[in-house]
Amino acid sequence: MDLDEAADELYGVDLADFVEMRKSLVAQARGDGDKALAAEIAKLRKPTLVGWLVNILARELPDEIGGVLQLGDALRDAQRHLSGADMRRLNTQRQQLVRALARRSGEFANDRGRDVGDGALREVGETLHAAMADPEVGEQVRLGRIITAATYSGFGPAGLAVVGGKAPERAPAQKKRDSGALAAAAQAELAEAEAAVAAAEAESEAADSAVEEAVSTVEDVESRIEELREELERAEQERQFARSAEKAAGEAKKRADRDLERAHAWAEKVRKILDDLA
Repeated sequence: MDLDEAADELYGVDLADFVEMRKSLVAQARGDGDKALAAEIAKLRKPTLVGWLVNILARELPDEIGGVLQLGDALRDAQRHLSGADMRRLNTQRQQLVRALARRSGEFANDRGRDVGDGALREVGETLHAAMADPEVGEQVRLGRIITAATYSGFGPAGLAVVGGKAPERAPAQKKRDSGALAAAAQAELAEAEAAVAAAEAESEAADSAVEEAVSTVEDVESRIEELREELERAEQERQFARSAEKAAGEAKKRADRDLERAHAWAEKVRKILDDLA
C-alpha cells in the first residue's frame, strides 16, 4: 500500500466512516513497518460535506467529470483566443452540465441516507466551476480527493479563489489579453443573465395569471356557498312550516277520530230506539 492507494480508499468512504478508516489505514501501515507512510496517512484531512459530494461524483461519474474538465480546457482556449461566440456557447454548456452534476451529487447523497440542502449543492457547482477554471483543482476533482469547497470569480485562473489557498498572480504582459477575455466572458454571462430575466418574467406573468384565476375561483365558490346558505335557510323554514302543518294535521285527525266515535255511538243508540218502537 502507498499513499495514493490509501487516499483513494479513504476519500471513497462515507463521511461517518472517515476517521475510523484513517485509523485503520495508519495501523496497517505501522503494522507493515512503514512509519513514514503511517504519518502521511494520518495527515489526510477529513472532507467537508461538499468535498465528500464532489468526491462521490468523481467515483460514480468519472466520464462526466472528465467531460467537465475537457470543457474547462475548451473555455480557457476560447478565452485566450477571445472567441466571444465560442465563449457564449461553451458557457451555456458549462452552466447546464454543472447544474446537472450538482443535482446528481444530491441524489447520490440521498441514496446513502443523507439529505443535502440547496446551499451545499450550490457549493458543489462552484467547486466544479473552479475545477474547470484551474487545472490543479481539476486534477483533485478528477482524483476524488477534494477536502472542501472551491470558489471562483470570473472564468480563468486570474479570477479563481480556492478555499484555503491563494489565487495565482497574473503576468503583467497578459493583463490586457486577460481583460479582453474577461470582457468576453462577462458578455456571455450577461446574455445568460438576460435570458434568465426573461424566463423569470414569463414565470412571473404565468404566476399572476394563476393567482387571478385562483382568486376568481374563490369568489365563485364563495358566491355559491352564499347561495347554498340561502337555500338552506329557506329549506329550514319550509321544514318548520311542514312540522307545524304535520302537528296541526295530527291534532285534527285526533278530533276527527273522536267525532267519528261519538257519531257511531249516537247511530247505535238511535237504532236501538227504532228497534224498541218496532
